[in-house]
Amino acid sequence: MFDAVLVANRGEIAIRVIRACQELGVRAVAVYSDIDRDAPHVRLADEAYLLGPASPAASYLNIERILEVAAEAGVDAIHPGYGFLSENADFAAAVTQAGLTFVGPPAEAIRRMGDKLSAREVALNAGVPVVPGTLEPTSDPAVAIEFGDEHGYPVAVKAMFGGGGRGMKVVHNAPQMKEALAAAEREAQAAFGRAECYLERYLERPRHVEIQVLGDLDGTMIHLGERDCSLQRRHQKLVEEAPAPGVTPSVRDAMGTAAIKVAIEMGYTNAGTCEFLLDADGQTFYFLEMNTRLQVEHPVTELVTGIDLAQAQLRIAAGDGMGIAQEDVRLTGHAIEVRINAEEPAANFMPTPGLIDELRAPLGPWVRFDTGAESGYEVPRDYDSMIGKLIVWAETRDGARARMRRALDELVLTGIPTTVPFHRLAMENEQFAAAEHATISVENEWDLSGLEPQATGDGEAAEASPARDLTVEVGGRRLEVRVFGELGGGSGGGGAPVRRRPRGGSSSGAVKAATEDLVAPMQGTVVTYAVAEGDTVIAGDLVVVLEAMKMENTITAHRDGVISQVGFGAGDAVQSGAVLARIDDA
Repeated sequence: MFDAVLVANRGEIAIRVIRACQELGVRAVAVYSDIDRDAPHVRLADEAYLLGPASPAASYLNIERILEVAAEAGVDAIHPGYGFLSENADFAAAVTQAGLTFVGPPAEAIRRMGDKLSAREVALNAGVPVVPGTLEPTSDPAVAIEFGDEHGYPVAVKAMFGGGGRGMKVVHNAPQMKEALAAAEREAQAAFGRAECYLERYLERPRHVEIQVLGDLDGTMIHLGERDCSLQRRHQKLVEEAPAPGVTPSVRDAMGTAAIKVAIEMGYTNAGTCEFLLDADGQTFYFLEMNTRLQVEHPVTELVTGIDLAQAQLRIAAGDGMGIAQEDVRLTGHAIEVRINAEEPAANFMPTPGLIDELRAPLGPWVRFDTGAESGYEVPRDYDSMIGKLIVWAETRDGARARMRRALDELVLTGIPTTVPFHRLAMENEQFAAAEHATISVENEWDLSGLEPQATGDGEAAEASPARDLTVEVGGRRLEVRVFGELGGGSGGGGAPVRRRPRGGSSSGAVKAATEDLVAPMQGTVVTYAVAEGDTVIAGDLVVVLEAMKMENTITAHRDGVISQVGFGAGDAVQSGAVLARIDDA
């Protein structure tokens, strides 16, 4: 086993790997950016080193600086976590060339799978079916439109070197293609440093099912069953579970065999995930891509197999072997994970970076909360929106849903809007309960109108009179109440309004802007304006594109009228509530 490992990441996944190292007696070295100086992962590590400014390019994507720290700290290996450099073949090669061990697959395997077109070729060579798509990248809208005309719409524009839903746009008709292609290229460039995109036929109502594989250095390859990640928005996962409900043993075996074939074809080692789209018939599946890293959703596999994937990665990389054979893998019970993100579900999952006032994790049997945040933690807008992952296990899927409902009710997370209210709704949704959901369900089939905007604690009322949490007894019954305004006074003779302590986010109205002002719903950076002063717009027209937490967000006109003022320019940073444009009556 290694003596010391540098964890080239931040937040929740850095903590996950640091804990695995410490449990194996390995010295864990953390890195951090300026904005993460006081982050929990920095304090948990045995040592920590500054990388640079908050910008990912200057810190967590800075290969040269990371290798300098590795040399200074005297580590044997580097674990990339997920995101950032985890699927960067040049980084893996640089680590190896520096005489260190990269905790992951070989650089060539990352390169072949990182290039989605090369990955399709690998799958075809392995005899695994793929979704119809282009064989070369394109930035030409005419070529993309021709593909759509030939194969039919919708068409998926996808980043060649990315994943996680970033750099992916779904195009429903030819007029949408030009802007979708440009937007996908911008997102891909910002998230992965490569803008190239390709095209695939977009299946209308598939399920997203993936297979976890583990490959030893001696060529042994096994799979650890499947996960269902079909509950998504903007092609990013919200809820994951294992095993996939409704998948027959024959389909599970066929998918597992296909995943192993792909991994062997490319000479894969360490942990990886082959993603498949399962068509509406529940039998036909297509290889989508392979993620050459530990997945965000790996805990559900850990809970149903009893295998610590982070430790397995370290053991394999160190040459100590997996210590497990395919016949040893048993799936027991059911696990569900929900991603707790700094996003407002009531506003189309808009990013909501900001200060967490209080964070208290739920407890109880078979409940796990992986997070890189804490009370008083500022969720930065420079990185993705994940605050943590809540994972539960039970003997049955219904039991896991019930346990998740209880855990969500017990979770206390105040200060910023989060996805907790959505997850409460999801656990009660009849379609999800029946396992009849698909990748399009949240955005096209579910009614989210009952989700109310959550309080942020920074409105005018809060500034004028801060809320206070009190415990009172009424008729011998203990109640927790939140008090707004002054006690024992005030005009009108009415009592101060009260409500229960918010759990996982509170409900309240949002601050409203002047009628003519189009305001920013979140902090972000202006990517581009689609209008100029003097343009006429109608409600729903695209006005500006904001980048926040690695995702592009389209801001549309809230009323009919004429653009009388444009508030910013491309590249400008804006705060939540800033006036992006003024739309006067025509």
